[in-house]
Order: sequence, then structure tokens, then C-alpha cells
Amino acid sequence: MENKRQNMFEFFRGFVAIAIAIFVAFILILICADDPGQALECLLIRPIISNGVLNAKSIFTILARMTPIIFTGLAVCVMFSANQFNLGGEGAVMLGGFIAAVIGIYLPLGAGVHVFIAILAGAIIGGLVMIIPAVIKVKLKASEMVCSLMMNYVIMFIILHFLNNVFADRSKGATQTYPFLDTATIPKMIPNTELSWGFAIAIIATIIAAYFMHRTRWGYSIRMIGINESFSKYSGMKVGGIIVLSQVIGGMLSGMGGAIEMLGRYKTFLWLDLPGYGWTGITVAILAKNNPIMIPFAAFFISYLNRGCELMSIYAGVPAEMIDIIQAVIFLFFAAEHFLSGTRQKIVVKETKEELQKKQLETAKEGGNA
Repeated sequence: MENKRQNMFEFFRGFVAIAIAIFVAFILILICADDPGQALECLLIRPIISNGVLNAKSIFTILARMTPIIFTGLAVCVMFSANQFNLGGEGAVMLGGFIAAVIGIYLPLGAGVHVFIAILAGAIIGGLVMIIPAVIKVKLKASEMVCSLMMNYVIMFIILHFLNNVFADRSKGATQTYPFLDTATIPKMIPNTELSWGFAIAIIATIIAAYFMHRTRWGYSIRMIGINESFSKYSGMKVGGIIVLSQVIGGMLSGMGGAIEMLGRYKTFLWLDLPGYGWTGITVAILAKNNPIMIPFAAFFISYLNRGCELMSIYAGVPAEMIDIIQAVIFLFFAAEHFLSGTRQKIVVKETKEELQKKQLETAKEGGNA
């Protein structure tokens, strides 16, 4: 009963935070839009229903855009469960995508094998770079948040150096690589849409991550360290190694997400800036309360809003950056520990009173039997 009430409270708390974010967006839409009604329709309805009919292509676009943030959401979920505020998923996504792109261009392999090797390489390189802030945290007690944040920009500028000076296709007007080989591209799940089989891989990764976190001793160790690191240390757990493990897993998931995104939705590598999937993954993990099985639902919500904001910018003249405002407000209220603390306190008091009454009845019953 206690867990049920706590879960209901967390659901209610999340709903209120989202409602406040939508309300803030509504106020800004009233200020910015020439036709607020049309803008709201674009934000809330048109992503799935257009002109009174189901917009299948838009739905497939939403699902396709979920794919990378499912991976980064899972990555953040694992790292945050160990109480490690590593922000290196952004750099790992970009690096994983770049390595997969290079393999997809210059390493000819057979169909199927080529995609597998490219994705595996992206995952491995993502895990390797995440070792850096993890080891610095364990050995030198330096903040993994600061180290990983700075590492993102180091990775980005290294990639841009090689992209501009080594791998660029000079015949193009924009800075980009040569096209991927056909054997390196991930096939589309639905023809003539953005949705590739990478989405199915993301769902499989979600199931594996949920099993790992809640059904294995390594996942249990990660969660225990996040709850109480000192207790975990004195109970005999190898805290340092598990902290490194959690961040390496996060890096591998992010790198895999970057590789799948690149080979599933693009023909060449052309990212000239951090793609933003790492930051969005933080919002997704917060919405999901670090529960891997809830990551796809949170990713769908963010992708839905993202698509709605895109449609608002096209049809209603509202800046597409509205999604950043909505995410920021959601993050603010989810991260605020005292948000709805009065309601939480009432739940605790009610549960305590019920527990005391239950014990009194049991005591009276035992006294009567005696």
C-alpha cells in the first residue's frame, strides 16, 4: 500500500510539472503567435491528427526521433542510478556517430555485418571515452559532471578537425563526409519514412537495461551505491569499480545511439555541433524517474512535443525553441525536491497513522485472546 501511494504521488507530481510546463508554453504562445488557437492545435493535435485524419507519416517521424533519446535516456538512467552526474552522453553520441560513419564509408564489408561492426564500434568508443571522467572521479575525487561537460567539447572539436581536414567531401558545398556504403545503412522499418529498424534495437536495449538494473547483481550494486555509497562500501562492494562500470555502460549506450541515429537517418556525417541528444536524455531520464522501462514513454512525450513545436514554427510562426523552454520548466519542477512537499508530508503522516492504528488493533486483539 505504501509503495502504491508513493508511486501515485510521483505520477501526480510529474503530471503537475508537465501541466505547468504546458501552461507556461501556452502563455508564451499567446504572446508570440498571431493565431494562438492554430499554434496550440499544431502543438497538441497536429503531430498525430491532420485535417481530421490520422497522420501516419508524422507518427513515424515521432517514433524515429525517439530512437537516439531512448539510448541517451537509458545511459543517463544507469549513471544517475549510481548517483553519478556524468554529462558525457552528448559527446559519446557524436563520437559514436562519427566512428560509425567512418567505418560505414571506408571499411567495405558484407550486408548485415557492416552495420553490426559500425554500431559495435560506436558503442565501444562511447564506453572508452566515458572511462576518462569515471576514473578521474574514482582516483582523484574530481567532479565527473565538470570533467564530462568539458570532455564533450574536446570530442566535438577533435571530430570537427578530422571532418574538415581528413574526411570532408570537397565536392559538396557543405562540410560533410562522403556517402555511406549501402551495406552500412540501417534499413527502414517503414519505406519512405524516417523510421528505421534502429527503433526496434532501442526497444530491445530498453528491455535488456531494465533486466540488467533490476534482475542482476551488478544492477543491484549500481542502485545500492546510488542510494547509499558509504553503506555499499562497508558492506564489501567494490564501489570504485562499479562507479566506473555504470559510466562505461552509459557511454556504450550513448555511442550506440549515435551510431544507430547516423546510419539509420543520414547518408553522410554532417554534424557540425553537438546534436543535443545527451541533454534531452537527461530530461527523459528525469521524467522516467530512472526507471528504464519507462524511458520509451518519456522519449515519446518529448518527441511528440518536439514535433509539435516544429509544426508550430512552420504553420503558426512560433519559434521552434519553445521545446527547450518546456523541457527547462519540466526539469526545474522535477529536480525541485520541495515541489509538492506538503502533499508528500500528508501522505507520510496518513500512512503513519494507519500503521499505528493497525498495530493498536493487533495489540487489542492479542490482549482479548489472552
